[in-house]
Amino acid sequence: MLDPCNRLAKEGFDVSFLEPGEDGIITREMVEGAMREYTILVSIMWANNEIGTINEIPEIGSLCHDRGVVFHTDATQWAGKMPVDVKADNIDLLSMSGHKIYGPKGVGVLYVRRRRPRVRLQALVDGGGQERGFRPGTLNVTGIVGMGKACEIAKAEMDTDRERLYTLRKKLEDRVTAELGVVQINGHPERRLPHMTNISFGFVEGEGLMMACKDIAMSSGSACTSASLEPSYVLKVLGVGDDLAHSSLRLSLGRWTTEEEVDFAAANIIEGVTKLRQLSPLYDMHNEGIDITKIEWGAH
Repeated sequence: MLDPCNRLAKEGFDVSFLEPGEDGIITREMVEGAMREYTILVSIMWANNEIGTINEIPEIGSLCHDRGVVFHTDATQWAGKMPVDVKADNIDLLSMSGHKIYGPKGVGVLYVRRRRPRVRLQALVDGGGQERGFRPGTLNVTGIVGMGKACEIAKAEMDTDRERLYTLRKKLEDRVTAELGVVQINGHPERRLPHMTNISFGFVEGEGLMMACKDIAMSSGSACTSASLEPSYVLKVLGVGDDLAHSSLRLSLGRWTTEEEVDFAAANIIEGVTKLRQLSPLYDMHNEGIDITKIEWGAH
């Protein structure tokens, strides 16, 4: 079976893909440069799920409306942590997932604009008229109610959570970068979600570091690529080399994360990186002032 993008291309549809700059942000100018006279839909994630960078969604939505193009955003990482106003942000279609805002797993939301412009969707599955004809089948009442309650709580606590999580994230990043050399925070330094960070540690392999820090829940990429041993394609697009991309950790902070837990995580990461670097001859060469990138490795 062809994947959706390849199937669209085979059927004569032209799909354009954008690559961000080193800061990881998709801008209005990038989208404008990729649009054609026949462009009918633009889909951009609001915030990246690996590095947390925030794309120019309101500006891109405004551009799409000026061109008469339907605009969709995947707000899975954004919604519940940051404010959403589909009218002010020029959004026609918005999707989000329940488990990202402490709602039930297996339930999500699709917002569809009803006017100015009115967006009409065609159901992919035939059947009854449930979900306004978009998705037939018995309604998941418990999931829907749970999702609504999760949104209610998120809205009430959003401002407090955002400030607290930003403070905790900054504390974690500051301590790790202060006590360890050859450390890189990936993504834009400021335009990032407050609850997420992606850090690369030179001369350390990410999977090995995860094993060295077994008491911390973290990942070396997104859940979408958890079965792959390849370095994160997100980091590679930013220009991060394979060595640093392989040594990256993605850490998320949540509603119940405490300052003591952040201190514990930072101490464990620093200890793990230090121990692994003590076993690395490349790190020894780096400390001796040898530029490893200029070494011509021979086959033996």
